[in-house]
This record gives sequence, C-alpha cells and structure tokens, in this order.
Amino acid sequence: MADLDDLREGADFSKEPVRNQTFHIKGSDNLDWGMKDRLSRIFRPSTGKTVMLAFDHGFIMGPTSGLERIDLSITPLIKYADCLMGARGMIRSSIPADSNKAICLRSDAGTSILTELNYNVLIDIQDAIRLNASAIAIMASVGDAATEAITMANICRAVDAGQKAGIPVMGVTAVGKDMARDARYFSLASRMCAENGANIVKTYYCDGFEKVTSSCPVPIVIAGGKKLPELDALELCYKAINDGASGVDMGRNVFQSEAPAAMIQAVSAVVHENLTSSVAFEMFNDLKAK
Repeated sequence: MADLDDLREGADFSKEPVRNQTFHIKGSDNLDWGMKDRLSRIFRPSTGKTVMLAFDHGFIMGPTSGLERIDLSITPLIKYADCLMGARGMIRSSIPADSNKAICLRSDAGTSILTELNYNVLIDIQDAIRLNASAIAIMASVGDAATEAITMANICRAVDAGQKAGIPVMGVTAVGKDMARDARYFSLASRMCAENGANIVKTYYCDGFEKVTSSCPVPIVIAGGKKLPELDALELCYKAINDGASGVDMGRNVFQSEAPAAMIQAVSAVVHENLTSSVAFEMFNDLKAK
C-alpha cells in the first residue's frame, strides 16, 4: 500500500509540448499501425483535434429530450461531426452505414438513472469489430467506494481486449454526487485511466483545467454536460481547447440546441479553426437564420 503520510500533490505541470513526438495524436507514437489508423479517423490529422457527437445518453436515460428519434435528430448532424459516440443498438438501427464516420462505441452497460449507476458489464470486443468501431468508451467511476474497483477493472479488461483487436479505448470519467468537480479530482481520474491503458480520456472542464491536460499523457476530450446557452457552450469549448483539450464530445449542447446543425458547425469552428466564442456565436446566429 502507498505511504499516505507523505503524499505530495503534483505541482510541476509544464505547458511545454510533448517531446520527441512525431504522430499527430498525443501519446500515440508507439502504438500499432491499426490503432493509429483508427485514432486518425477520430482526430483530424490536419489539427490533431476532434468534434465527437455523443448520443449514447439513452443507454441510461431512455428517450431523453432531443433523442426521441435518432433518425430525425442525429442523422442530419452526422456530416458535421468527426466521430459519432453511441450505443450499438442505436448505431445499428438508426445510423446509415454509408455515413463513413468514425464510431466510438459505448461498450459498457447495465444500469439506469433509476438505480445506482456504474455497476456495468463490458460488451464483447467482437461487437466493436463487427461495427468497425474506431474506439470503445468505458466508464471509470474514480472516487466512488462502491464502484471504483469495478469500473477500473472494466477499463483494464477493455484495454486488454482492445490491444488484441487494435481498437483504442476511451476512459469516461464519471462524477458522483459527492465528488468535487475540480482539477485535483479530474487529474486523478484522467491519469488513472491513462495509466491503465486508455488511449483517450473524456472528462469535464473545470478551473485549472490545464493541470488536467498537462498531467495526462493521452488526448483529453471534454464532455459538454448539461444544456447551456449557446454562447456559454461555445465559451466552454474555447476555454477547454486553449487549456490543452484535444476536442469535445458534445451531446445535449448540440442536439438540444434551438439550431443543432448551426451549433455543431460553430463548435467545430472553435475546435478546428481556433475561432473565439464570440465569433463562433455570430457564426451560429448566421447559420441559424439561413
């Protein structure tokens, strides 16, 4: 057991770029060709960043607002996203197979918002192979005494399976009701995912976010979280990218927007074109008016 009497919190998180890196995706230089190929479908080679469109909410929430009909709400947005994040049932039933977009497959399941979350089991990696997934997403509930060990074991098993199949793993940091949404917690959770082999980490933006990104050796994408006013959501994207995030994985802030197609294009402009939130908001309003 680690000696907790002299546990010193890290403080020296340089913003200096990763040294000796040749591949365009952080922490991926030494991966196999197939892993790099799949990650390159998610993260644009021209920018090293990604706009992921998340619609996996239904696997715990059911037909939540904006996702009542995936074929009507998500399908028209596919062309604006770099990667789609969904559960296997919805991908098979509602996403056109000729969309030619990267898929990040939600690969754990088992609980809903009606019960205690995160008592999930892994889905067979063979299903990710059948769906030609570019990555699989697994929940990590760090800091929850009841489910931390279960979910981190899921991460480890997913990484073992993913390495054999050449499929990257994205660790998704859950936030329990008793957890502080701060840089100390997100740094711990993100680093644990990476240390256990995750190739991507999805987490939340917070004050001091540069500590989270600089202490994690693999790309971090931020979760959009609850629905925000469009300008606020674009500001969230702008701050995260400037603090070292490699992209966003947004759901509700896109499909619950008053103009979803305009919103995802504005988000993409922030991520890939370095637009400020105010300029992107003007773009959103212009597109909305057309």
